[in-house]
Amino acid sequence: MFFLKKKIGMAAVICMLLCLILVCQKAGEYLIRGIHEGRETAGAVSRNEDLVVLDAGHGGEDPGKVGLNGAEEKDINLNIALLVKEYLEEAEVEVVMTRTEDERLADTQAGDLKERVGLMNGQNPILAVSIHQNSYHEREVRGAQVFYYTDSAEGEEAAECLRRALAELDPDNTKQIKANNTYYLLKKTEVPVVIAECGFLSNSEDAQKLVTEEYQQELARALTDGILEYIKDNAGAS
Repeated sequence: MFFLKKKIGMAAVICMLLCLILVCQKAGEYLIRGIHEGRETAGAVSRNEDLVVLDAGHGGEDPGKVGLNGAEEKDINLNIALLVKEYLEEAEVEVVMTRTEDERLADTQAGDLKERVGLMNGQNPILAVSIHQNSYHEREVRGAQVFYYTDSAEGEEAAECLRRALAELDPDNTKQIKANNTYYLLKKTEVPVVIAECGFLSNSEDAQKLVTEEYQQELARALTDGILEYIKDNAGAS
C-alpha cells in the first residue's frame, strides 16, 4: 500500500510539473506575441500619415534614359515630381523631395540610391513614390506602369491606386502593376514604396508627349489622385 501511495504521489507531482511547463510555454508564446505586436504598433504610431516622399529618379551626371528625341529622363522626372508636390500640398499633404534640382545625391550610383533609401526610411512617410521613365528595345511598347516590392501588400495596394488613376488618363494602356524583388529601391525601403514609370522614351509617341508641359501636368494630376486615394484608404488604419 505504501508503494502504491508513493507511485500515485509521484504521478501527481509529474502531472503538476507537466501542467506547469505547459502554462509557462503558453505564457512565453503570449509574451513573444505581445512584444511583436507592440513593435508593430510602435512602428505604426511613428509613421507620418500626413507625409509623402517624392523621388525624382536620376539627376546630375546621371541622365537616366535618353529619348528618341534627345530628352533626358532626369529632367522629366523632376518636372513631374515638382508638379505632384505642388498638387499634394494643395490637398494639405506634406511632401519631402529627395531632390529639387538637377543633382545626384552621391558620387556613385550605389551611393545615390543608398541616400534616397535612407531619406525615405528616415522620414517614415505613409508612402514613397519614385518617378521614372522607361525604355525598351521594341519601340512600339508604350504607356505607364507601376512597380512594387514583391512581399509588400501595402506597396501592391499603392501601385494599384496609381495604376487606376493613370489608366483614366490613358485608357488604351492595359499594363498591370508589376511585382519586383530585385530593384534596390524597392528592396531596401522600409516604408510603402512604388516606382511609377510614366512612359517609354524609346517610343516616339510617348517621348513626344513626355516633354510637353501639358502632359507632364496631366501625369502629375493622375499620380496625385492615386496617392490621395491610397492615403484616404490607409491613414489611421494601422
